[in-house]
Amino acid sequence: MKNTLLTAALATLIAAPAFAEPVVYTVEGTHTYPRFSYSHFGLSKQISRFNKTTGTVTLDAAARRASVDMTIDTTSVDTGYDTFDGHIQGADFLDTANHPTATFKSTKVNFDGDTPTTIEGNLTLKGVTRPVTLTVTSFKTMAHPMLKKPAIGANATTVIKRSEFNAGKYAPNVSDEVTLDIAIEAVQM
Repeated sequence: MKNTLLTAALATLIAAPAFAEPVVYTVEGTHTYPRFSYSHFGLSKQISRFNKTTGTVTLDAAARRASVDMTIDTTSVDTGYDTFDGHIQGADFLDTANHPTATFKSTKVNFDGDTPTTIEGNLTLKGVTRPVTLTVTSFKTMAHPMLKKPAIGANATTVIKRSEFNAGKYAPNVSDEVTLDIAIEAVQM
């Protein structure tokens, strides 16, 4: 009787469907660039970026669940002009002397089928944490052609008000609304 029960239990385990495990992808810093843009006195749209980003993306494709945890080195701001990089890092804007990083931690990722559509989470910038929702504009999973490892890539965007993060100097002449556009690539390690 015991052998029959043991055999039945083993047969059930072997026949049970395999469930996918969540996969952790590490942000690939040479292809991950958070960019930000804003209106400069209505004269032009200025576009800048941060050059150093780290973090992870965890994806359970079968369960349609994911999480994102990113850290942006705000001292790596790149406006294209060294003097202005220093200005943006000052106390009126990023205050990198006291807040050298910004973080985004997701609270929920929404899917349409197998594709993430929005990422809800908390953005911490200049010591202030506020909820934001990123709209995913592209998403792809594949084997990285050079690294031969599973990889993901995405672009996501949102609009924030810099005044809500104690960085509103010169608003509204320099727009309070700032568009964040994040390009990310991450590889399973």
